[in-house]
Amino acid sequence: MTGSDRDLVSSLRAELAAIDPPRTCDREAESLGLGSGLATREASVARLAVRLGRGTDARKLLQARRRPKRVHAGDEPASTFDWAAVAEHCRLAYLRGVFLADGSLSLAAGRTHLEFVLGVSDAPVLAERLGEIGLPASWRVRRRRGVVTWKSAETVVTFLRRIGAGSSLLELEARQVSRAMRGDLNRVINAESANLQRVVAAAGRQLEAISTLERDGRLADQPLVVRAVAAARRETPEATLAELAERLDLHRSAVQRALDRIERLALHSQDDPGDRRPNGRASGDRRRPRRVRSASPSLA
Repeated sequence: MTGSDRDLVSSLRAELAAIDPPRTCDREAESLGLGSGLATREASVARLAVRLGRGTDARKLLQARRRPKRVHAGDEPASTFDWAAVAEHCRLAYLRGVFLADGSLSLAAGRTHLEFVLGVSDAPVLAERLGEIGLPASWRVRRRRGVVTWKSAETVVTFLRRIGAGSSLLELEARQVSRAMRGDLNRVINAESANLQRVVAAAGRQLEAISTLERDGRLADQPLVVRAVAAARRETPEATLAELAERLDLHRSAVQRALDRIERLALHSQDDPGDRRPNGRASGDRRRPRRVRSASPSLA
């Protein structure tokens, strides 16, 4: 991640850790979500542990001049979290604690990726609970640890909003919209550039073919539509087929056929039969030659 992305993730986690649940049940649920034997290197999470009564060792992080690599933040209370029996707000407080203790958010290369790293037996339980609140997640085992993952930016944003993220989440959404707009703009520009290159290349071939036919006098022998299309192409080399058709009040297909005929004729010299068949018809003429019946023999 870039420095700005890391700063955004840090500010988002600090914002979530600064939430002070007003209900006692929410405080207990968030403490249980932090897990047993919480170890953290973030001052914001250590302050949260102190507020929740888990700060026997977390004060070391707040009082030390040098930040220790990790600090133990107390043991989990004896009770376990009864997911099925608690209210929705308690579930969200619990998930906020789980995210601060075991979750990580990555914004690398414009992709939003959130995962929880837990015990192997805890991963499927968390994935099932997230599915119950409408946020289904996948899980797998990686390096003997259970990993619950979201790769959908929309799901990640919904989860962060539901657990209490505010201003930092707005900045994250603004970045995602900006990236999406830049991606769409780049695709449009690339498509337009490719189309323009094709138009320029085709116009160059057609102008060269028109000059060839004009030099050897064959252009004057062509039908009126072909000559009109050739003149319009020479006057407006940058025009598309649709623009030429609108200018000449013709169908686009008629303009295309005329230009194809000009290029085809220019491939062969005036004396070269080119793509004409032995019977004198052009290869594009699909009419079958008339069959001549032989005279029946006279009867003696």
